[in-house]
Amino acid sequence: MDRLNIGLIGYGVVGQGVVKAIKSRRKFLREKYETDFFIKTIADRSIAKKTPPGLENTLLTTDVNLILNDPDIHVVVELIGGLSPAKEIVLGALRAHKHVVTANKALIAECGLELFKEADANGCSILFESSVGAGIPIIRTITEGMAGNKFNGVYGIINGTCNYILTAMSKNKLTFAQALKEAQEKGYAESNPTLDISGMDAAYKLAILVFITMGKFVNVKDIYVEGINHISHDDIEFAQSLNLSICLLAIAKKIGNKLDVRVHPTMIPNEHGLATVNGVDNAIFLDSDPLGDVYIEGHGAGQMTAAMGVVADLINLGIRVDAPACIWAFNPADEVENLSLRKIEEVETRFYIRFMVIDKPGVLASITTVLGQHNISIASVSQKQENKGLTVPVVILTHQANEDQVKKALEEIAGLAVVKGKPVAIRMEKL
Repeated sequence: MDRLNIGLIGYGVVGQGVVKAIKSRRKFLREKYETDFFIKTIADRSIAKKTPPGLENTLLTTDVNLILNDPDIHVVVELIGGLSPAKEIVLGALRAHKHVVTANKALIAECGLELFKEADANGCSILFESSVGAGIPIIRTITEGMAGNKFNGVYGIINGTCNYILTAMSKNKLTFAQALKEAQEKGYAESNPTLDISGMDAAYKLAILVFITMGKFVNVKDIYVEGINHISHDDIEFAQSLNLSICLLAIAKKIGNKLDVRVHPTMIPNEHGLATVNGVDNAIFLDSDPLGDVYIEGHGAGQMTAAMGVVADLINLGIRVDAPACIWAFNPADEVENLSLRKIEEVETRFYIRFMVIDKPGVLASITTVLGQHNISIASVSQKQENKGLTVPVVILTHQANEDQVKKALEEIAGLAVVKGKPVAIRMEKL
């Protein structure tokens, strides 16, 4: 088509980046794709305070209905985030036979199946490249570049805030609190960083990846999620001594007809590509058949990083908007049958466990006795230093152990008089 009329809802950081990108590249895009990308209307509840310069032909409004009810608008770009009113806006756009581009990870993770069914019913498409990985074209890699492959596993560092904090703790010897403050000062963490450091941001993104790789819509509430705020320098130093790195890893594995889906701090071998991901970068490792292992890395945060994913989706719409949606956009309206979620209690993996104990004879025997009673086999034991009568860290590496047994053992050990504080357990993943 000659022109793609865009209605943009949400003129925040990413929305402003999208406008900036289209304004600065409009001539280039027109010449390359023979399509004029025109922002016809921008709706934002505080648009009067954000009036963008150089958009004299663009309608600025606080009323989203001026976009939803405009028959000349071909695509709605939703960038307000959250579930409501974003969901209502997207449904309204689809029912008005408009395509949708969004960067809203929560919306796709929580409501994706419903929205895809609505898109299918109305002959429209939802594109969501920037919902995972920001600058990494992972959605299109999976749904187009790797179409025809089966996926056995997905492993990702998909939260830039957590990766920045762990990198700063590891390389710059900062405490967790210091690293978090630095991330906030640089704009990599929100003033309220709970969604990031709790692991929930990564869980939303993992739910999307599971859906597009394995065809199962996983409720985010059913994903086991653990954050990074309990990680200390002791843990990082012990990991380094074992040639391992700690990252917040999103994991999805297919085991028979069950899916093992979880987000938590994980120790991985230093020689693996994921262990080299620093700062706010994201990376995703795909185990596929028959293609094999695929690894992709790139910027995971920033205004233009996210904005260019939105622009890429708009280009796809602009050059192929007249094609039937099912031909070129991956909006699956059905789930794969006979796949169920594996409970975290069923998982078996190796563990790194750190105990803070009173340094005196018999302590180690007390701990290992409890572990043995729960069928947990010990691979090695390390004590960082001696400090008779005071508290010292003791680290135990286990062989493959059942998650439920480890949990019960640690609860029992935490109650021992010689153990101070809650034991820290970090899973070890062989990639």
